[in-house]
Amino acid sequence: MSPAYTGRLSTAPVPSLRLPDDPMDPQAAYRFIHDELMLDGSSRLNLATFVTTWMDPEAEKLMAETFDKNMIDKDEYPATAAIEARTVSMVADLFHADDLRDDDPSSACGVSTIGSSEAVMLAGLALKWRWREKIEADGKDWRTHTPNLVMGSNVQVVWEKFCRYFDVEPRYLPMAEGRYVITPEQVLANVDEDTIGVVGILGTTFTGELEPIAEICAALDQLAQDKGLDIPVHVDAASGGFVVPFLHPHLEWDFRLPRVVSINVSGHKYGLTYPGIGFVVWRSKEHLPEDLVFRVNYLGGDMPTFTLNFSRPGNQVVGQYYNFLRLGRAGYAQIMHCLSDTARWIGDELRKSEHFEVITDGSAIPVLACRLKGKRPYTEFDVSHALRAYGWQVPAYTMPEGATDIAVLRVVVREGFSADLARALRDDLITVLNSLDELKPEGQFDDVQPFAH
Repeated sequence: MSPAYTGRLSTAPVPSLRLPDDPMDPQAAYRFIHDELMLDGSSRLNLATFVTTWMDPEAEKLMAETFDKNMIDKDEYPATAAIEARTVSMVADLFHADDLRDDDPSSACGVSTIGSSEAVMLAGLALKWRWREKIEADGKDWRTHTPNLVMGSNVQVVWEKFCRYFDVEPRYLPMAEGRYVITPEQVLANVDEDTIGVVGILGTTFTGELEPIAEICAALDQLAQDKGLDIPVHVDAASGGFVVPFLHPHLEWDFRLPRVVSINVSGHKYGLTYPGIGFVVWRSKEHLPEDLVFRVNYLGGDMPTFTLNFSRPGNQVVGQYYNFLRLGRAGYAQIMHCLSDTARWIGDELRKSEHFEVITDGSAIPVLACRLKGKRPYTEFDVSHALRAYGWQVPAYTMPEGATDIAVLRVVVREGFSADLARALRDDLITVLNSLDELKPEGQFDDVQPFAH
Protein backbone atom coordinates (compact mmCIF):
# COMPACT_ATOMS: atom_id res chain seq x y z
CA MET A 1 0.00 0.00 0.00
CA SER A 2 1.35 3.45 -0.97
CA PRO A 3 -1.02 6.16 0.32
CA ALA A 4 -0.91 9.49 -1.46
CA TYR A 5 -1.03 11.85 1.52
CA THR A 6 -0.68 9.74 4.66
CA GLY A 7 2.76 8.38 3.96
CA ARG A 8 6.20 9.94 4.09
CA LEU A 9 5.22 13.47 2.96
CA SER A 10 2.86 13.87 5.92
CA THR A 11 5.33 12.70 8.57
CA ALA A 12 8.70 13.86 7.25
CA PRO A 13 8.56 17.33 5.63
CA VAL A 14 10.86 17.81 2.67
CA PRO A 15 13.70 20.30 3.38
CA SER A 16 13.33 23.46 1.34
CA LEU A 17 16.80 25.04 1.65
CA ARG A 18 19.08 22.02 1.29
CA LEU A 19 19.12 18.82 -0.76
CA PRO A 20 17.07 16.00 0.82
CA ASP A 21 19.13 13.13 2.17
CA ASP A 22 17.18 10.49 0.28
CA PRO A 23 15.48 10.23 -3.12
CA MET A 24 11.71 10.03 -3.46
CA ASP A 25 9.35 8.41 -5.92
CA PRO A 26 8.67 10.52 -9.05
CA GLN A 27 4.93 10.54 -8.28
CA ALA A 28 5.60 11.86 -4.77
CA ALA A 29 7.99 14.56 -6.04
CA TYR A 30 5.43 15.62 -8.62
CA ARG A 31 2.62 15.73 -6.07
CA PHE A 32 4.71 17.74 -3.59
CA ILE A 33 5.63 20.42 -6.14
CA HIS A 34 2.22 20.42 -7.84
CA ASP A 35 0.42 21.03 -4.55
CA GLU A 36 2.68 23.93 -3.60
CA LEU A 37 2.11 25.56 -6.98
CA MET A 38 -1.64 25.56 -6.31
CA LEU A 39 -0.94 28.53 -4.03
CA ASP A 40 -0.03 30.64 -7.07
CA GLY A 41 -2.67 32.82 -8.62
CA SER A 42 -4.28 31.70 -11.88
CA SER A 43 -2.20 32.86 -14.84
CA ARG A 44 -5.33 33.19 -16.99
CA LEU A 45 -6.79 35.70 -14.50
CA ASN A 46 -3.51 37.64 -14.27
CA LEU A 47 -4.42 40.81 -16.16
CA ALA A 48 -1.14 42.42 -15.12
CA THR A 49 1.06 40.41 -17.44
CA PHE A 50 1.55 40.89 -21.17
CA VAL A 51 2.93 37.35 -21.38
CA THR A 52 0.95 34.64 -23.17
CA THR A 53 -0.92 32.26 -20.86
CA TRP A 54 -2.70 30.05 -23.42
CA MET A 55 -1.67 28.20 -26.57
CA ASP A 56 -3.15 25.50 -28.79
CA PRO A 57 -2.64 21.96 -27.43
CA GLU A 58 -0.81 21.11 -30.67
CA ALA A 59 1.68 23.90 -29.97
CA GLU A 60 2.18 22.65 -26.42
CA LYS A 61 2.91 19.17 -27.77
CA LEU A 62 5.50 20.46 -30.24
CA MET A 63 7.16 22.53 -27.55
CA ALA A 64 7.28 19.59 -25.14
CA GLU A 65 8.95 17.51 -27.87
CA THR A 66 11.75 20.06 -28.32
CA PHE A 67 12.64 21.04 -24.74
CA ASP A 68 15.87 19.06 -25.02
CA LYS A 69 17.24 20.75 -28.15
CA ASN A 70 19.84 23.45 -27.52
CA MET A 71 19.32 26.32 -29.95
CA ILE A 72 23.05 27.03 -30.20
CA ASP A 73 23.80 23.54 -31.57
CA LYS A 74 22.92 24.40 -35.13
CA ASP A 75 25.09 21.68 -36.60
CA GLU A 76 23.41 18.97 -34.51
CA TYR A 77 19.88 20.36 -34.94
CA PRO A 78 19.80 21.76 -38.49
CA ALA A 79 15.99 21.60 -38.75
CA THR A 80 15.56 23.69 -35.59
CA ALA A 81 18.20 26.12 -36.87
CA ALA A 82 16.34 26.43 -40.17
CA ILE A 83 13.08 27.13 -38.33
CA GLU A 84 14.79 29.87 -36.31
CA ALA A 85 16.09 31.49 -39.51
CA ARG A 86 12.60 31.39 -41.02
CA THR A 87 10.98 32.99 -37.97
CA VAL A 88 13.56 35.80 -37.95
CA SER A 89 12.93 36.33 -41.67
CA MET A 90 9.15 36.44 -41.12
CA VAL A 91 9.55 39.05 -38.38
CA ALA A 92 11.90 41.15 -40.53
CA ASP A 93 9.45 40.93 -43.43
CA LEU A 94 6.55 41.96 -41.18
CA PHE A 95 8.53 45.10 -40.27
CA HIS A 96 9.51 45.87 -43.91
CA ALA A 97 13.27 45.28 -43.52
CA ASP A 98 15.61 45.90 -46.46
CA ASP A 99 17.35 43.33 -48.66
CA LEU A 100 15.05 40.37 -47.95
CA ARG A 101 15.04 37.51 -50.46
CA ASP A 102 12.29 34.90 -50.60
CA ASP A 103 14.79 32.13 -51.35
CA ASP A 104 17.28 33.06 -48.63
CA PRO A 105 16.12 33.27 -44.98
CA SER A 106 19.63 34.30 -43.94
CA SER A 107 19.22 37.58 -45.81
CA ALA A 108 17.27 38.85 -42.79
CA CYS A 109 19.55 40.51 -40.26
CA GLY A 110 18.38 39.54 -36.80
CA VAL A 111 18.29 36.89 -34.09
CA SER A 112 15.82 35.20 -31.79
CA THR A 113 16.34 35.92 -28.11
CA ILE A 114 15.06 35.09 -24.62
CA GLY A 115 12.37 37.76 -24.75
CA SER A 116 12.81 41.46 -25.43
CA SER A 117 15.19 41.98 -22.50
CA GLU A 118 18.03 40.22 -24.31
CA ALA A 119 16.92 41.79 -27.60
CA VAL A 120 17.18 45.28 -26.09
CA MET A 121 20.71 44.60 -24.85
CA LEU A 122 21.79 43.47 -28.32
CA ALA A 123 20.16 46.43 -30.07
CA GLY A 124 21.72 48.85 -27.58
CA LEU A 125 25.17 47.33 -28.09
CA ALA A 126 24.83 47.71 -31.86
CA LEU A 127 23.87 51.38 -31.40
CA LYS A 128 26.87 51.98 -29.14
CA TRP A 129 29.33 50.24 -31.48
CA ARG A 130 28.00 52.20 -34.49
CA TRP A 131 28.46 55.42 -32.48
CA ARG A 132 32.04 54.42 -31.66
CA GLU A 133 32.76 53.81 -35.34
CA LYS A 134 31.36 57.24 -36.22
CA ILE A 135 33.44 58.99 -33.54
CA GLU A 136 36.60 57.24 -34.76
CA ALA A 137 35.78 58.08 -38.38
CA ASP A 138 35.78 61.74 -37.32
CA GLY A 139 39.32 61.33 -36.02
CA LYS A 140 38.35 61.45 -32.33
CA ASP A 141 38.98 59.09 -29.45
CA TRP A 142 35.62 57.68 -28.34
CA ARG A 143 37.06 56.96 -24.88
CA THR A 144 37.05 60.69 -24.15
CA HIS A 145 33.31 60.89 -24.87
CA THR A 146 30.32 59.72 -22.83
CA PRO A 147 27.67 58.04 -24.97
CA ASN A 148 24.04 58.80 -24.13
CA LEU A 149 20.69 57.28 -25.02
CA VAL A 150 17.54 59.41 -25.25
CA MET A 151 14.24 57.81 -24.17
CA GLY A 152 11.12 58.45 -22.14
CA SER A 153 10.87 57.85 -18.40
CA ASN A 154 8.15 55.35 -19.41
CA VAL A 155 10.61 52.79 -20.81
CA GLN A 156 10.77 49.26 -19.44
CA VAL A 157 13.44 48.75 -16.75
CA VAL A 158 15.64 46.74 -19.15
CA TRP A 159 16.72 50.00 -20.80
CA GLU A 160 17.91 51.26 -17.42
CA LYS A 161 19.82 48.00 -17.03
CA PHE A 162 21.42 48.37 -20.46
CA CYS A 163 22.66 51.87 -19.68
CA ARG A 164 24.07 50.84 -16.31
CA TYR A 165 25.67 47.61 -17.52
CA PHE A 166 27.28 49.11 -20.62
CA ASP A 167 28.23 52.61 -19.41
CA VAL A 168 25.74 54.68 -21.36
CA GLU A 169 24.23 57.86 -19.92
CA PRO A 170 20.42 57.56 -19.90
CA ARG A 171 18.57 60.75 -20.77
CA TYR A 172 15.03 60.24 -19.59
CA LEU A 173 12.32 62.49 -20.98
CA PRO A 174 9.63 63.17 -18.34
CA MET A 175 5.92 62.56 -18.71
CA ALA A 176 3.17 65.00 -17.74
CA GLU A 177 -0.42 64.67 -16.56
CA GLY A 178 -2.47 63.76 -19.61
CA ARG A 179 0.67 63.00 -21.70
CA TYR A 180 2.33 59.65 -21.09
CA VAL A 181 4.53 59.45 -24.22
CA ILE A 182 7.52 61.46 -25.39
CA THR A 183 7.34 64.27 -27.96
CA PRO A 184 9.61 65.25 -30.88
CA GLU A 185 10.34 68.56 -29.14
CA GLN A 186 11.66 66.75 -26.07
CA VAL A 187 13.86 64.54 -28.25
CA LEU A 188 15.42 67.46 -30.14
CA ALA A 189 16.19 69.27 -26.88
CA ASN A 190 18.20 66.31 -25.53
CA VAL A 191 20.23 64.84 -28.41
CA ASP A 192 23.83 65.75 -29.25
CA GLU A 193 26.85 64.29 -31.05
CA ASP A 194 27.28 61.66 -28.32
CA THR A 195 23.71 60.35 -28.59
CA ILE A 196 23.92 56.73 -29.73
CA GLY A 197 20.20 56.62 -30.49
CA VAL A 198 16.64 57.52 -29.57
CA VAL A 199 14.21 54.88 -28.28
CA GLY A 200 10.55 55.06 -29.28
CA ILE A 201 8.02 52.69 -27.76
CA LEU A 202 5.30 50.95 -29.71
CA GLY A 203 2.91 50.13 -26.88
CA THR A 204 4.14 51.48 -23.55
CA THR A 205 4.05 49.25 -20.49
CA PHE A 206 2.25 51.92 -18.45
CA THR A 207 -0.71 52.67 -20.73
CA GLY A 208 -0.31 50.74 -23.99
CA GLU A 209 0.00 53.97 -26.01
CA LEU A 210 1.99 54.25 -29.22
CA GLU A 211 4.69 56.90 -29.20
CA PRO A 212 4.80 59.24 -32.24
CA ILE A 213 7.68 57.46 -33.94
CA ALA A 214 7.07 58.90 -37.42
CA GLU A 215 7.01 62.43 -36.00
CA ILE A 216 10.18 61.79 -33.99
CA CYS A 217 11.92 60.48 -37.12
CA ALA A 218 10.77 63.50 -39.13
CA ALA A 219 12.17 65.86 -36.50
CA LEU A 220 15.50 64.01 -36.50
CA ASP A 221 15.55 64.07 -40.32
CA GLN A 222 15.22 67.85 -40.19
CA LEU A 223 17.96 68.03 -37.54
CA ALA A 224 20.28 66.00 -39.78
CA GLN A 225 19.52 68.31 -42.70
CA ASP A 226 20.02 71.49 -40.68
CA LYS A 227 22.98 70.56 -38.44
CA GLY A 228 24.38 67.33 -39.85
CA LEU A 229 23.58 65.45 -36.64
CA ASP A 230 22.58 61.92 -37.73
CA ILE A 231 20.81 60.16 -34.83
CA PRO A 232 19.39 56.64 -35.37
CA VAL A 233 16.08 55.43 -33.89
CA HIS A 234 15.39 52.09 -32.26
CA VAL A 235 11.78 51.00 -31.80
CA ASP A 236 10.93 49.02 -28.68
CA ALA A 237 7.96 47.10 -30.09
CA ALA A 238 7.95 44.48 -27.33
CA SER A 239 4.22 44.92 -26.75
CA GLY A 240 2.96 46.31 -30.04
CA GLY A 241 5.12 44.68 -32.71
CA PHE A 242 2.70 41.80 -33.26
CA VAL A 243 -0.39 44.00 -32.87
CA VAL A 244 0.05 47.21 -34.86
CA PRO A 245 0.84 45.55 -38.23
CA PHE A 246 -2.59 43.89 -38.04
CA LEU A 247 -4.69 46.49 -36.21
CA HIS A 248 -3.14 49.53 -37.90
CA PRO A 249 -1.41 48.27 -41.06
CA HIS A 250 -1.07 51.74 -42.61
CA LEU A 251 0.64 53.32 -39.61
CA GLU A 252 4.31 53.93 -40.44
CA TRP A 253 6.54 53.19 -37.46
CA ASP A 254 8.92 50.47 -38.71
CA PHE A 255 11.62 50.19 -41.39
CA ARG A 256 9.42 52.13 -43.79
CA LEU A 257 10.91 55.09 -41.90
CA PRO A 258 14.56 55.32 -43.07
CA ARG A 259 15.74 56.57 -39.66
CA VAL A 260 14.61 53.40 -37.86
CA VAL A 261 17.62 51.06 -37.77
CA SER A 262 16.49 48.30 -35.37
CA ILE A 263 13.36 46.88 -33.75
CA ASN A 264 12.79 44.44 -30.90
CA VAL A 265 9.58 42.48 -30.31
CA SER A 266 8.41 39.88 -27.79
CA GLY A 267 7.02 36.68 -29.27
CA HIS A 268 5.79 35.72 -25.81
CA LYS A 269 3.51 38.74 -25.65
CA TYR A 270 1.19 39.32 -28.59
CA GLY A 271 3.24 36.90 -30.67
CA LEU A 272 1.05 34.45 -28.69
CA THR A 273 3.87 32.11 -27.59
CA TYR A 274 4.63 30.92 -24.07
CA PRO A 275 7.39 32.81 -22.17
CA GLY A 276 10.94 32.78 -23.44
CA ILE A 277 10.97 34.12 -27.02
CA GLY A 278 11.78 37.50 -28.52
CA PHE A 279 13.44 38.94 -31.60
CA VAL A 280 15.66 41.82 -32.60
CA VAL A 281 16.00 42.71 -36.28
CA TRP A 282 18.02 45.35 -38.07
CA ARG A 283 17.18 47.23 -41.24
CA SER A 284 20.15 45.62 -42.98
CA LYS A 285 23.48 44.01 -42.14
CA GLU A 286 25.34 47.33 -42.17
CA HIS A 287 23.58 48.30 -38.93
CA LEU A 288 24.94 45.28 -37.01
CA PRO A 289 28.71 45.81 -36.50
CA GLU A 290 30.73 42.76 -37.44
CA ASP A 291 32.82 43.12 -34.25
CA LEU A 292 29.80 42.05 -32.21
CA VAL A 293 29.43 38.69 -34.02
CA PHE A 294 31.39 35.73 -32.65
CA ARG A 295 32.17 32.49 -34.45
CA VAL A 296 32.56 29.15 -32.70
CA ASN A 297 33.33 25.68 -34.01
CA TYR A 298 33.63 23.56 -30.87
CA LEU A 299 30.05 22.30 -31.18
CA GLY A 300 30.65 21.01 -34.70
CA GLY A 301 30.49 23.34 -37.70
CA ASP A 302 31.42 27.02 -37.88
CA MET A 303 28.61 29.10 -36.38
CA PRO A 304 28.24 32.86 -36.06
CA THR A 305 26.55 33.89 -32.82
CA PHE A 306 25.36 37.23 -31.50
CA THR A 307 23.42 36.56 -28.32
CA LEU A 308 23.99 36.99 -24.59
CA ASN A 309 22.56 33.55 -23.80
CA PHE A 310 24.56 30.65 -25.21
CA SER A 311 22.42 27.68 -24.22
CA ARG A 312 18.65 27.87 -24.57
CA PRO A 313 15.93 25.39 -25.56
CA GLY A 314 14.67 25.36 -29.13
CA ASN A 315 11.06 24.86 -28.09
CA GLN A 316 10.15 28.57 -27.90
CA VAL A 317 11.23 29.14 -31.50
CA VAL A 318 9.28 26.04 -32.52
CA GLY A 319 6.20 27.39 -30.72
CA GLN A 320 6.54 30.74 -32.47
CA TYR A 321 6.94 29.07 -35.85
CA TYR A 322 3.79 27.04 -35.15
CA ASN A 323 1.85 30.27 -34.53
CA PHE A 324 3.15 31.87 -37.71
CA LEU A 325 2.11 28.89 -39.82
CA ARG A 326 -1.11 28.19 -37.93
CA LEU A 327 -2.46 31.75 -37.96
CA GLY A 328 -0.87 33.61 -40.86
CA ARG A 329 -1.61 37.29 -41.35
CA ALA A 330 -5.36 36.76 -41.46
CA GLY A 331 -5.37 34.79 -38.20
CA TYR A 332 -3.28 37.35 -36.33
CA ALA A 333 -5.48 40.15 -37.65
CA GLN A 334 -8.64 38.36 -36.49
CA ILE A 335 -7.23 37.76 -33.00
CA MET A 336 -5.93 41.31 -32.54
CA HIS A 337 -9.22 42.86 -33.66
CA CYS A 338 -11.13 40.55 -31.30
CA LEU A 339 -8.85 41.41 -28.35
CA SER A 340 -9.13 45.12 -29.12
CA ASP A 341 -12.94 44.86 -29.25
CA THR A 342 -12.95 43.16 -25.85
CA ALA A 343 -10.68 45.82 -24.33
CA ARG A 344 -12.83 48.62 -25.72
CA TRP A 345 -15.98 46.94 -24.36
CA ILE A 346 -14.44 46.90 -20.89
CA GLY A 347 -13.54 50.58 -21.32
CA ASP A 348 -17.13 51.42 -22.25
CA GLU A 349 -18.37 49.58 -19.17
CA LEU A 350 -15.95 51.48 -16.93
CA ARG A 351 -17.19 54.78 -18.31
CA LYS A 352 -20.78 53.73 -17.59
CA SER A 353 -19.91 53.09 -13.96
CA GLU A 354 -18.98 56.79 -13.65
CA HIS A 355 -16.11 55.82 -11.36
CA PHE A 356 -13.30 55.94 -13.90
CA GLU A 357 -11.51 58.15 -16.37
CA VAL A 358 -10.32 55.90 -19.20
CA ILE A 359 -6.80 56.87 -20.30
CA THR A 360 -6.39 54.25 -23.05
CA ASP A 361 -9.30 52.20 -24.34
CA GLY A 362 -7.56 49.31 -26.11
CA SER A 363 -7.77 50.74 -29.61
CA ALA A 364 -3.97 51.18 -29.98
CA ILE A 365 -3.11 47.75 -28.57
CA PRO A 366 -5.46 45.61 -26.42
CA VAL A 367 -4.48 47.35 -23.18
CA LEU A 368 -6.86 49.38 -21.04
CA ALA A 369 -5.60 51.95 -18.51
CA CYS A 370 -7.85 54.00 -16.23
CA ARG A 371 -7.85 56.07 -13.05
CA LEU A 372 -10.51 56.87 -10.49
CA LYS A 373 -12.52 59.98 -11.26
CA GLY A 374 -13.35 62.70 -8.75
CA LYS A 375 -12.63 62.70 -5.02
CA ARG A 376 -13.16 59.30 -3.48
CA PRO A 377 -12.30 57.91 -0.05
CA TYR A 378 -10.37 55.02 -1.62
CA THR A 379 -7.62 54.64 -4.22
CA GLU A 380 -6.77 52.54 -7.24
CA PHE A 381 -4.70 50.36 -4.92
CA ASP A 382 -7.81 49.60 -2.85
CA VAL A 383 -9.65 48.51 -6.01
CA SER A 384 -6.74 46.30 -7.07
CA HIS A 385 -6.55 44.73 -3.61
CA ALA A 386 -10.30 44.07 -3.44
CA LEU A 387 -10.33 42.37 -6.86
CA ARG A 388 -7.83 39.78 -5.62
CA ALA A 389 -10.57 38.33 -3.42
CA TYR A 390 -12.28 37.27 -6.67
CA GLY A 391 -9.09 35.85 -8.19
CA TRP A 392 -8.36 38.82 -10.50
CA GLN A 393 -4.90 40.34 -10.61
CA VAL A 394 -5.36 43.89 -11.90
CA PRO A 395 -2.26 45.98 -11.15
CA ALA A 396 -2.33 49.46 -9.69
CA TYR A 397 0.79 51.60 -9.96
CA THR A 398 1.97 55.19 -10.18
CA MET A 399 3.03 56.75 -13.47
CA PRO A 400 6.70 57.48 -14.31
CA GLU A 401 8.75 60.62 -13.70
CA GLY A 402 6.80 63.76 -14.43
CA ALA A 403 3.46 62.21 -13.46
CA THR A 404 4.26 60.24 -10.31
CA ASP A 405 1.26 61.66 -8.44
CA ILE A 406 -1.10 59.81 -10.80
CA ALA A 407 -2.09 56.21 -10.09
CA VAL A 408 -3.76 53.95 -12.64
CA LEU A 409 -5.24 50.50 -13.04
CA ARG A 410 -4.32 48.45 -16.12
CA VAL A 411 -5.99 45.51 -17.84
CA VAL A 412 -4.04 43.58 -20.49
CA VAL A 413 -6.41 41.65 -22.75
CA ARG A 414 -4.70 38.55 -24.15
CA GLU A 415 -5.64 35.50 -26.19
CA GLY A 416 -7.61 33.25 -23.84
CA PHE A 417 -9.36 36.18 -22.14
CA SER A 418 -12.82 35.62 -23.58
CA ALA A 419 -15.82 37.92 -23.73
CA ASP A 420 -17.40 35.82 -20.96
CA LEU A 421 -14.38 36.43 -18.71
CA ALA A 422 -14.59 40.13 -19.56
CA ARG A 423 -18.21 40.18 -18.38
CA ALA A 424 -17.22 38.36 -15.19
CA LEU A 425 -14.52 40.96 -14.56
CA ARG A 426 -17.05 43.76 -15.11
CA ASP A 427 -19.50 42.18 -12.67
CA ASP A 428 -16.86 41.63 -9.99
CA LEU A 429 -15.53 45.15 -10.45
CA ILE A 430 -19.01 46.64 -9.94
CA THR A 431 -19.41 44.55 -6.77
CA VAL A 432 -16.03 45.80 -5.51
CA LEU A 433 -16.86 49.44 -6.26
CA ASN A 434 -20.22 49.20 -4.52
CA SER A 435 -18.54 47.64 -1.48
CA LEU A 436 -15.83 50.30 -1.37
CA ASP A 437 -18.41 53.07 -1.74
CA GLU A 438 -20.19 51.71 1.34
CA LEU A 439 -17.18 50.82 3.49
CA LYS A 440 -14.56 53.43 2.82
CA PRO A 441 -16.39 56.46 4.24
CA GLU A 442 -16.45 54.60 7.57
CA GLY A 443 -12.68 54.05 7.39
CA GLN A 444 -12.65 50.26 7.85
CA PHE A 445 -9.55 49.74 5.73
CA ASP A 446 -7.70 52.98 6.38
CA ASP A 447 -5.10 51.43 8.69
CA VAL A 448 -5.29 47.70 7.98
CA GLN A 449 -5.24 46.13 4.52
CA PRO A 450 -6.14 42.47 5.09
CA PHE A 451 -4.94 39.98 2.51
CA ALA A 452 -7.62 37.93 0.75
CA HIS A 453 -6.72 35.24 -1.76
